[in-house]
Formats: sequence, structure tokens, C-alpha cells
Amino acid sequence: MHARPSNSFHILLCVLCVFAVNPALAASIPPPGNGIPAADRAQLEEGVTQLENVIHLLEKELVNKPDLLALLPDVQIYHKAVDWPLRYHELIDVKRAHAALAKGMERARQLRQNQAPWLSTGGVRAYVSRIDGSIQPYIVVPPKGYAHKKNDPDHYRLDFFFHGRSENLTELNFISGKGGDAPTATGPDHFTVYPYGRYCCANKFAGEIDTLEILDQMKRDYAIDENRVLVTGFSMGGAACWHIAVHYPDLWAAASPGAGFCETRAYQKMDKNGEWDALPWYQKKLMHLYDCPDYALNLSMLPLIAYAGEKDPQQQSGDLMQQAMEKLGLKLERIYGPNTAHAYEKTAKKELAARLDAYAAKGRNPLPKELHFETWTTRYNRMHWLTIDALDHHWSRARIDGKVDDSGAVTLTTTNVAALTIKLPNVSSVTIDGAKLPATSSFAKVNGAWNALTQDSALSTQHSHKYHCLQGPIDDAFLDAFLIVKPTGQPLNDKVGQWATHELNHATDQWRKIFRGEAPIKNDTDLSIADIQNNNLVLFGDPSSNATLKKIADKLPIRWTNQSITLGEKSYPADHHALVLIYPNPLNPKRYVVLNSGFTFREADHKTNSRQIAKLPDYAVIDLTTPANDKLPGAIPEAGLFDESWQLQKDDGQGAP
Repeated sequence: MHARPSNSFHILLCVLCVFAVNPALAASIPPPGNGIPAADRAQLEEGVTQLENVIHLLEKELVNKPDLLALLPDVQIYHKAVDWPLRYHELIDVKRAHAALAKGMERARQLRQNQAPWLSTGGVRAYVSRIDGSIQPYIVVPPKGYAHKKNDPDHYRLDFFFHGRSENLTELNFISGKGGDAPTATGPDHFTVYPYGRYCCANKFAGEIDTLEILDQMKRDYAIDENRVLVTGFSMGGAACWHIAVHYPDLWAAASPGAGFCETRAYQKMDKNGEWDALPWYQKKLMHLYDCPDYALNLSMLPLIAYAGEKDPQQQSGDLMQQAMEKLGLKLERIYGPNTAHAYEKTAKKELAARLDAYAAKGRNPLPKELHFETWTTRYNRMHWLTIDALDHHWSRARIDGKVDDSGAVTLTTTNVAALTIKLPNVSSVTIDGAKLPATSSFAKVNGAWNALTQDSALSTQHSHKYHCLQGPIDDAFLDAFLIVKPTGQPLNDKVGQWATHELNHATDQWRKIFRGEAPIKNDTDLSIADIQNNNLVLFGDPSSNATLKKIADKLPIRWTNQSITLGEKSYPADHHALVLIYPNPLNPKRYVVLNSGFTFREADHKTNSRQIAKLPDYAVIDLTTPANDKLPGAIPEAGLFDESWQLQKDDGQGAP
């Protein structure tokens, strides 16, 4: 970690960090664009078209030069940064827009000449998201004096810094923070990356996958030491750092969240205003997805230093995490900025940098002799050499404590774990919850007793259970490649058809605004085998209007016919009800199928990132007599979680929150 320079880019990312926005703007994030003179618009549109044409030519010219073709997003981001505010009436600075187009043209020319000097000088980078195919930017600050070369023998430290909140942080404003050129070098031995993080989502959902994809690309393009990667951030970026640290603890050498929030209930004062008691049970359960105190045990495996100013109300996140860690016998390392509100204080920042430097020098231990891990979902299921493959019950705390001695003997103690995998060299024996087992890698409970599994039996177990990336809730489908499937047939009735059309349009519009991508979409009649194999399918409509839904309707645990929607013994009239659902796709059980939903938080939750969390569980019946609004897609008479075998539960999975 280094003392970051005080410059316009740092101010943009760190100081404009207001969590609450005017409620009147909640439905307009990003805010509506400014008007620009017609002549300026015409010039910019012409420039966008010219750059687009050059990009298309480059795609053809570089087809046999994969190393250079992989750098094409570093050109495409300049096109998107200007095209989107023009196309969607977002904020645009004419001078910055012209500069971005010129920079895109310059890089295109350099690629055509087999050059990419920005790999050495740093600046704006970008990649193609596997989730939606969108171009997503980030900014790289290279080591002082760095010169890029293939097969670089050096191994560099890498710091992530997650930015604060600003509703004005469109792609154009983000990449223009340093003029798109070489930012100030930060030190001789490490890179710094500033992720865009999907605009203003605190690096949750698609934003967290961005972090992982940027890490992969940095390791591809530079000689990064994977055992010396740190995550840091401030304000909203501090919230992002809390989340990334506790949910992916085995990836980092150290972490340092600055202020920010770490959960929702206390931060939003839900107990004081009565909101908590009024929440449906499933929303309370789903807070276990992102509430960081629920994952506090994982910080026993990751050095973390919390920073806050002495006068900053957002030191509350450190207070809550400290309380959660103390209950586990752990101590939270903290640094305070004396007489400081919501900012880094100079002296405290130097101390923070020195401590992080020490952790970076020590590096991450990828094969610790002892580990401790807790989770509430198989979405987050790994700690170094141990992976949780299945739980007894999702959304209840699962914990594993493990040791491996010098002889290779592994001893594990588990709670709420149904299957697991050990990846260690030279395992001599395995003992789980007191049961001595063969020295293999995969294990599962059968009738409450642990058994060693063969590879074939382990795979067959996975396909009948909730497991990693196939455990729900609905929002989980949008953390990987997805495809919206538009209905072309006649709906069951006009009310269902109109509602489905509204929700499809709402989902695509909100994906663009909040996660900054064009949601991939196809008609049901155009769906290919490759589409089914490679994507989570998001089907809008009903079994009459959507041909794909019609194919799989009788393979779902919930029945939707012309007359009714049936959940076990409960039925709802189909003339004014619809179904929202996530389930393993019967056409490809390794992928999801989702019915009638995008991500489940809506406009009312855009006022603060702490509310941008999962709001619907695995399924919900929607009463269409109540119109969709900024909180819900309609009234919800029934909603629930499928059991660990993806079947209906008698108690709808309610249990204790």
C-alpha cells in the first residue's frame, strides 16, 4: 500500500462518496443528461461512427493476432464512453468526449502498428464481461519506470482500490479522471488498479465478478504475484472492500476498508423505525448474502486493517465488524484519522501504508496448516484448500475448522455442511467430525454419516443438490452469462402479457443503468443449442407466450397452466397472477432458468448501496391486480426457498431468519 497522490482522479474516486441521494432522483440513476448544442452533438455522433467503423476493421485485421485482438477493449471503451451518453441522454462533457474519441483513434492506430504503449505507461484499460458481453473499464497505475515485456521475470504486487459513490460517474467521467493518460507512478514494486465496478453498486453482484475478471486479466497481461494482491477502498469503496474481503478471503494478502457500510439492518436503522419487523421473512434471510458480520470468522485467515476518521459516522462499519470478531475471539486491527471526518488523514494514511507494506512483503499463504471458514451459501464456498460443495440448509450458518499436520493428516470439524472437497498434496488421512475416512478428495454425508466419494458419485450428487453457482436466489443468475428470452406467442391473457412486457423492459432498462451493460436478448423462436449451453436463460412471459417456458413447464416443481399457478396444495388463479422463479434449467441442469425477473432490487433501493441487495428468494407468486412499482413487481401473496434438492418445502424455507 502506498500514500495515494492528492490529485483530481483521487478526489473523484474518494471524496465524492455520498451514500444517500435525493429521493426524487432515485428513479433516475445516472441522472438525466445535460443539453448540448446541436452542432456539438453532430460532431460527436460523427466521431462515434468513425471510431466504430475503425473498430470493426480492427476486428478483422487482428483476427490472426490474438494477443493484439485481446487488447481491442482498450479501444472500444472510448467508443462506449461517448456513445452511451449520446444514445441514452446521460451527462456528457463535450471537451472530454472529443478527447476520448481522439484517444480511441490513437490507440486503434497503435494496435494497427502492432503497438500497445499503454501496457507500459498505464491508464485506461477495459475487458469484455463474461456476464453480458459489455465493455467495462478500469484504470491501471504501473510501477515507477515500468516497461512492459512478455515473460517478465519480475513478480509485482497488485493493489485494488475501490472508488466512492458519485451518481455522475459515467464511463466518460471515470476514464477522464486522469485525462486517460499515464497516472502518477505509485512505487517501484507494485501496480494499482482502480476498477469501475459497474458504476455505483459497491462492487456487488456483477461488480464483484468484475473484480475477479480484472484480477484474471491483470495476471494475464502483467507479471503479478498472486500471493501479493491487496484490496482497499474508501466510503462506498470501503463497503466494497469489506464485502470482497470476507467473501473471497483466500485471494488476498491483506485488505483495508476505509469507512463504508458492512451490512444493511443497523446501517439503515431498521430496528429503530420498525422496518425490520415489517420485512418479509425471506428478505431477512437473504441479508445473509452480503452482511459482512456474518462472515467475520473468515478474517481469521486474512489480515485486515479498518480505517476511519475519528469524526466519521461511517466508522460504524468497523464497530460492527469488531463486535462480530470479538464474539469469535478475534481482534480487528484499526487505524483512526485524528480529528478527521469522512477522509483519509495524512499521518494515519502513512501508518496504514506501512502496515499494508509489511503484510504485502509477507504475502498470502496459499496452503495454511490451519483454516477457519464460515458461509451461508455455496455461492461463497472456498477457503484455500477446502471447498464446501453442499450445505444441509442454505441461509443458515455453515462453518468448517480444519488442520493438516506435517504427515498430511487432515482433521475437520463441520457445522451445516453436507459435502466438501479437499485439495492438498500428499494427504495421508482424513477425519471429519470424528469419522476416520479414506485419504481421497471428495466427501459427503449420507444419512447423516460422512462418506468418501468417487469422482462419479460426487458429480451425481451435485446435479441433485444446490451447489456452487447453482443455489439461488434469483439474483444469482446475473453473476454469470445470461440471456433474456423474449416471448413471441400469445399470452394466457392480456393482463399477464402486459405485465411480462413491462417487467422485461424494466429489467433491460435497469441493467443498463445500474450495471452498465446491454442485457443480451433473443426471441424464443431464435434460441440455439449454444445459447442453452452457455447461458442462464431468463424467460419472460408464460407457458403460452414463451415457447421455451412451454417446453420445460412440466419439469418445474411449480405448475403454471391456463387455469392456475400451483405450489403444492396452494393454487392461484392464472388470470391475474404470474410467476417469478429460479431453477436449474431442465434443458441444461448446469445452468439456471429464471422466469420473469431481472435483478430483484428496484428504483426505491437506488438511494443507498446498502439497500441494493437481493429482495426475492427462489420463487414468488405475483398478484397482478397490484401494479408493479419502484419496490416490487406487484403484490406477493406467496414466496419461498426451494430445499437443498430444489423442491418445494412445506414451510417455504422460512425457518428462523
